Amino acid sequence: MADATDIMAAPAPTTEQPKKTAKTDEASQTHATPPTTATFSLVALPGGLVRNARPHQWVKNILVLAAPAAAGQLSDIDILRQSAIVFLLFCAATSSIYLINDALDVEADRAHPAKRHRPVAAGIVPLPAAYAAGILLALGSLVGTALLCSVGTATVLGIYLVVQVLYSARLKHVLVVDLVIVASGFVLRSMFGGIAANITLSQWFLITTGFGSLFMVGAKRYSELVLMGDQAAESRKLLAHYTTGYLRFVWQTSAGITVLAYCLWALGNQGEGPDLWRQLSIVPFVFGVLRYALFADRGTAGAPEDVVLKDRVLLGTGLLWLIAYAVSVIGS
Repeated sequence: MADATDIMAAPAPTTEQPKKTAKTDEASQTHATPPTTATFSLVALPGGLVRNARPHQWVKNILVLAAPAAAGQLSDIDILRQSAIVFLLFCAATSSIYLINDALDVEADRAHPAKRHRPVAAGIVPLPAAYAAGILLALGSLVGTALLCSVGTATVLGIYLVVQVLYSARLKHVLVVDLVIVASGFVLRSMFGGIAANITLSQWFLITTGFGSLFMVGAKRYSELVLMGDQAAESRKLLAHYTTGYLRFVWQTSAGITVLAYCLWALGNQGEGPDLWRQLSIVPFVFGVLRYALFADRGTAGAPEDVVLKDRVLLGTGLLWLIAYAVSVIGS
């Protein structure tokens, strides 16, 4: 991206240049992102399906362990085994959504310079195969959850699948709704793990998880808009209708509610009396939110996992919080 000083220093174009440049740019874009597809190969199909399942995104599903961990029950072998099963089932569910989403967006992805290399857009995975694999994974995860967990847990997963399909088909083009649905996906992950382990979810847990998710989603959208500017709509059309001021309001408000909810939980009485370690965990938690907000304000808060893993200060802060929280849970 050109520096601001470079743009200011650039010579003013003549009256004839815009017409020539527009034609040249249009031609170059046509050649740069041709809607061509690869030749289908049955041998390449399994690998394409695995790539489309996006296993690197499964790290987000660790949130299904949040409720059992918060309740201090991961030391129970039965709960730990159940949590592992729940994690695998939710991975199958999320992969089904990726397959269906890519099938629905195939034409738009083929016109995108990066997304056109996805297996469905590239023709490695045919549309019928993508839909079939997605539906089978969705139904398999639902049936598996009902059999191995409970009907209540399967209901939560069913809600997640329906909402995500609606998001892929239509709702991702609706202002504000897109932010809420992406954030709700993280909340449903946490609820899924808690209900599967038969754990009562506290109001503070749900509020902190919900607004913490909205904080990160808002920060990511804000960063995309700040970094890409007028070109943001090329990668995500809805960004053209947002403003940096509004998205800043979303992530700042969500960050404040997240901190407040966590503090109210940590300072509240649980059990026989106040827990010093639970109260001390406020310090690294608030510092971590403030540190993450720094990246958001700079417009560099992309994927949450990338922000955390690439910043040693955030990693160290997370470790300190984990120690304080773990000691609090173990001692309660």
